[in-house]
Amino acid sequence: MPVVVVANPKGGVGKSTLATNIAGYFASKGHAVMLGDADRQQSSRLWLGLRPAGARPISAWDVDKGNIARPPKGVTHVVLDTPAGMHGKQLKELMQLADKVVVPLQPSIFDIFATRTFLDELAEHRKASKMQVGIVGMRVDPRTIAADKLHEFVDKLGLPVLGYLRHTQNYIHLAARGLTLFDVAPGRVERDLGQWEGIARWLSSK
Repeated sequence: MPVVVVANPKGGVGKSTLATNIAGYFASKGHAVMLGDADRQQSSRLWLGLRPAGARPISAWDVDKGNIARPPKGVTHVVLDTPAGMHGKQLKELMQLADKVVVPLQPSIFDIFATRTFLDELAEHRKASKMQVGIVGMRVDPRTIAADKLHEFVDKLGLPVLGYLRHTQNYIHLAARGLTLFDVAPGRVERDLGQWEGIARWLSSK
């Protein structure tokens, strides 16, 4: 059972957007998915409460005071949204749990520097396990200098960049209804689904 952890110590980088859409992607493939939320704001759990009954089911994974309950039998895929500022013991415990870690990163010099130390920590955990780490650029406008700086940074990391997601209202409008890109007619979100192709391949790989 793969466990995908979405993590970045910087707040406001799009962790919940990424986590909910990863869960939606797995659900669209017919998997039995659980979505956990270790963040105090509980954005992903709130999103689950908005999800319509007719949408593909995604179960809530209980996370209580940092203690993660074992997923029940029948669950095939688990996604975990994590809090800002995660480090130390909490980070270690989550990394031991994770099969894959997805790091959302915005094209801001502050986000880049705030994430560098975290990525170094992930590299150490990765050496001691089979955990895979991938980066997703969030709210990226390829025409900007900030996007160029993000490209320069990730090129030096030796980690795969799974994709770059544009800044669009589609994610906001869908989240307000408990939905993801994978819950609506593809023609409505064709451009965004195209940006998810590399992410989806990586998530589905062994």
